[in-house]
Amino acid sequence: MTAVIEVEHLTKRFGRFTAIDDLSFSVQEHGIYGLLGRNGAGKTTLMQLLTGQQFATSGDIRLFGERPVENSSVLDRVCSIKESQRYPDEYQAHHVLTSAPWFFPRWDAALAGQLVADFRLPVKRRIKKLSRGQVSALGVIVGLASRAPLTFFDEPYLGLDAVARQIFYDRLLADYAEHPRTVLLSTHLIDEVSNLLEHVIVIDDGKIVIDAEADALRGSATTVSGRTAAVESFSAGRNVLHSENVGGLSSAVISGLGPDDRATAIGEGLDLSPVSLQQLVVATTTSRATEWKESA
Repeated sequence: MTAVIEVEHLTKRFGRFTAIDDLSFSVQEHGIYGLLGRNGAGKTTLMQLLTGQQFATSGDIRLFGERPVENSSVLDRVCSIKESQRYPDEYQAHHVLTSAPWFFPRWDAALAGQLVADFRLPVKRRIKKLSRGQVSALGVIVGLASRAPLTFFDEPYLGLDAVARQIFYDRLLADYAEHPRTVLLSTHLIDEVSNLLEHVIVIDDGKIVIDAEADALRGSATTVSGRTAAVESFSAGRNVLHSENVGGLSSAVISGLGPDDRATAIGEGLDLSPVSLQQLVVATTTSRATEWKESA
């Protein structure tokens, strides 16, 4: 497979604050990637670095084998849609859609028109008069209809209702199936997008804590619950991502349990339940926060 994004030892500092801390990873061609993590983890900064909107303090970034900063041959193949997308005050939605082909050589006007109808977007209304959800819908339309080989969605659909978000997911999957490209999607709505994702990158405190295929992560962890003494005994020596105690009962999120481990847990009277992708991300980042607090 061909690497569309290659990052090596990437660091970004703002004064004394390190937003991105020595990241190295790659993103392969034709896949839907999830960039997940808590607020302030560094996701938006990373996307700004990848799209040439910020300069790295150190390290190397290559898109399609080239550095993206002020590189039109790279940026012509990239579309970046963010939550805080801004447009000229006097623009109406149709002005954005009319000018989009200037920036996106693979622009599909027919798809854009279909999406306008799907989202019921009032294209003749000034953008500053649109609701937050309508502005988000406009960004989603541009991102999908651009058909850019590399498309970034940074929380682009905040403000969309549940029906509109489902339209976005359905249209993304349908168009991706017919026109494969690489999509990097940053979101907090992990449960909603979990079935879309083929690969997951979780960033926390500027560092990558998970970089794995989504299928490998699904079912990779289990919640073990029961009497505190039994849970603590079973958890000893195993990879515990997160644990909680309430009265005389406890639960622990444990990764890597095999059939024999599960049989042992059941034999000890413990309950087992699968961990969703969202629960796995929460458990991983929460445990890191606890470790940081205890070491401070």
